[in-house]
Amino acid sequence: MEIINQIQANLLSPIILSFFLGIVACFIKSDLRIPAQVQETISIYLLFAIGLKGGVALASADLQTVLMPALATLALGLITPVLTFWVVRNLGSLSVINSAAIAAHYGSVSIITFMASLTYLQSLGIPSEGFMPALVVILEIPAIFVALLMVRLLKPAHQGNMGHAVREILSSRSIVLLLGGLIIGYLCSREQYDKIAPLFQDLFQGFLALFLLEMGIVAASRVKELRTSGLFLVLFGILMPLANGMIGAVLGYWAGLSEGGIVVFATMAASASYIAAPAAIRVSLPEANPALYLTSALVITFPFNILFGIPIYYYVASHLT
Repeated sequence: MEIINQIQANLLSPIILSFFLGIVACFIKSDLRIPAQVQETISIYLLFAIGLKGGVALASADLQTVLMPALATLALGLITPVLTFWVVRNLGSLSVINSAAIAAHYGSVSIITFMASLTYLQSLGIPSEGFMPALVVILEIPAIFVALLMVRLLKPAHQGNMGHAVREILSSRSIVLLLGGLIIGYLCSREQYDKIAPLFQDLFQGFLALFLLEMGIVAASRVKELRTSGLFLVLFGILMPLANGMIGAVLGYWAGLSEGGIVVFATMAASASYIAAPAAIRVSLPEANPALYLTSALVITFPFNILFGIPIYYYVASHLT
């Protein structure tokens, strides 16, 4: 009963209702659209704000506190892509290339889902470790390397341009903004940060609501692709994040994270990237089918985590702690 109440509360939050509004607008063929330039500005704002807040929190944390969660994040970046690859390759009977592409997305992290988990905890009044954005940066990269390595091991003839993939990841907007924000937040004093906090902290949830409004429109517009994706991909897009989320919750508990930290960590593990990973995969595995990895990550897993997954991970974390 508790988990049902948590899901109901989550569904009625302004952030989630904005996502629903985007879905409805698409289905009724409304001309509602957030201009591309505005949407890009919002995404830049969200990423930079997360990095700044994480850097400020990281500056006040000692190394011993961050070390175990960082090691758990690296372990997560190795476990989830390998597990995902095995499931897709053996149960879904997809090719090595497509299996690796999907594994890269599910081993990486969705920044927006991460933000939604922070907002959900804030609505419940539950704190989480301030250095969690630093873990996002750590998790964003290893899974893509692991996926490319599996292709090289299983298909030696396929050389894939790993060098280009590395540059694509490190120079991507999400990494530059997150890592740059972390460094700036770490170097500036608390007093200096407080001067810009009204913009990057007080207005954060309003901008996130606008972003999810657009994401609802985008996700709904791609629903038709499910017809060609098959039942397996639909089930995979729901069950795989649950499995990865449980792994993340256990690793977060092992790393000594708080209840809120475990929720965020499990959400990171359960999410699938649709920003950094697609850019890297397009460069390194151009033969991979975007209809498979984008549909599963954006149309199935993203809405599932936003609507139902995060309350489930909170339920698990509350019982672990």
